[in-house]
Amino acid sequence: MPRTMLTDEHWTRLRPILLELNLYDKVNLRRTVEGVLYRMRVGCPWRDLPEYFGKSNTVYKAFRRWSASNKLIALFELLIKGSDLEWVFIDATHVKAHQHSSGAHENAQAISKSVAGRATKIHLAVDAHGNPIIFILSDSTTHDVKVAPDLVDKVDLSNTEILCADKGYDSEALREHIKQAGTRDNIPRRANTKSSNDHMDWDLYNVRHLVENAFAKLKNYRAVATRFDKLKQSYENTVALACAYIWLKL
Repeated sequence: MPRTMLTDEHWTRLRPILLELNLYDKVNLRRTVEGVLYRMRVGCPWRDLPEYFGKSNTVYKAFRRWSASNKLIALFELLIKGSDLEWVFIDATHVKAHQHSSGAHENAQAISKSVAGRATKIHLAVDAHGNPIIFILSDSTTHDVKVAPDLVDKVDLSNTEILCADKGYDSEALREHIKQAGTRDNIPRRANTKSSNDHMDWDLYNVRHLVENAFAKLKNYRAVATRFDKLKQSYENTVALACAYIWLKL
C-alpha cells in the first residue's frame, strides 16, 4: 500500500467541503482524492499511479474534470477563511517546466524560455503566519513588479496594516497602488536611489522569510516544484491543491 496523505481527521473536514463543491460522493471518492494528492507529491505520470487508487485513467479524468471547472482553486478559497491579514508578504519563485509540459502557444500557458531554460513563475501572497492566501502564475520572463498590482488586487487589504516585499518590488507606481488599496508598503528602496528608507519597519522586513518558507512547503510536492502540466489551468489547480493541503493540516 502506498503512503497516503489524508488522515481520518483530514477527511472528516475535507469531505463536506468537496460535497459543497458538488463533487459526486462516490464510494471511492477518498481514494480518488488520495490518488490526485499522491501524483502531486511524487510527480509521477498519471499512468504510473499505484493500483491502490483505482484505475489511473479514472483518477486522471477526475483531476481534469475538477481542473476544468477550477474545483481545486475553489477548495483552496474555502479553506483559507480565517486568515490573519494584519501583515501580508508577497514574493515570486521560478519553477522549471519539464519537457512533458512543452507544446504550442507556451506564453499563453504561462511558460517562457530564458537563459535558464523553460519555466513558470508563481507569485504568492501569504498572511501574517506564512500561510498562502492567493497566487498568480506568469511566464518566467515577466518582471515580478508587473504582476504585483494584480496580486495586490486579489487580496482584501482593508484590515491590513502593512504589505511587505523585497527591493525587487521597488516601484513608485506599485507603492501608490498599495496605498490606494488601503494599506502601506514595507518595501526597501534600491541603494542607487536618492530617497531614504525612513519608512521601513526593518523588524517586520526580517520576518519576510515567511513567504520563502511557504514556497519551501509548496516545493516539497514534486508536481509543484517541477511543472509537468501542459495547460496553465491544470498546473494552477495543482498549486491550489498544494496550498489547500497546507490549510487542511492547520
